[in-house]
Amino acid sequence: MTPMRILIGCETSGVMRLAFAARGHDVWSCDLLPADDRSNRHIVGDVRDVLHDGWDMLAVMHPPCTRLCNSGVRWLTAPPRGRTLAEMWADLDEGTALFADCWNAPIPRVMIENPVMHRHAKERMPPDLPKPQIVQPWWFGDEAFKATGLYLRGLPPLTATNRLTPPHKAEDPARHAVWSRIHRASPGPNRWKQRSATFPGLAAACAEQWTPMIEEMAA
Repeated sequence: MTPMRILIGCETSGVMRLAFAARGHDVWSCDLLPADDRSNRHIVGDVRDVLHDGWDMLAVMHPPCTRLCNSGVRWLTAPPRGRTLAEMWADLDEGTALFADCWNAPIPRVMIENPVMHRHAKERMPPDLPKPQIVQPWWFGDEAFKATGLYLRGLPPLTATNRLTPPHKAEDPARHAVWSRIHRASPGPNRWKQRSATFPGLAAACAEQWTPMIEEMAA
């Protein structure tokens, strides 16, 4: 089977890239920052500059979502110190433009990861954008809470592969706190990286479940 060309956008960790590479695909990641693993299969730059390079699948893992997700909607009415309201809305427009460009890319199979959006972001999205599939890391064997929306075009929803039982806060507060580490990440320069982490179970599920569909294109 001819390896499929796959682009992993907005990823520095290499987790999704490595999951698909393990299945024999010709896969590259792309981000404004270098790859954490210093891979030579990583493009440093704007993902939009390479969307027309003949990819069979695009997975955009962590598009700038601070202004798109529900947790950041408050900044659109009361900006943080040192920023203006106009800047907040400009950030929103920039984030939705990147999302739309990736969604409308000339690539047959697309997945874009994003937290649950607020209404202002939804209003700016492409009209054909479907409702996301909401998944959790613990569906795939990773002990963590992180509700994540997967916007899919040409790809089926994921099926849970190793569904764990989440701990109840009242019954096991210590374990619940560990599972909540993404939301409780301490403020600091690396907080964005912690909150945008791709869990290996999710990456493995994507590669395992979508590879047969991608390979059909070359049959």
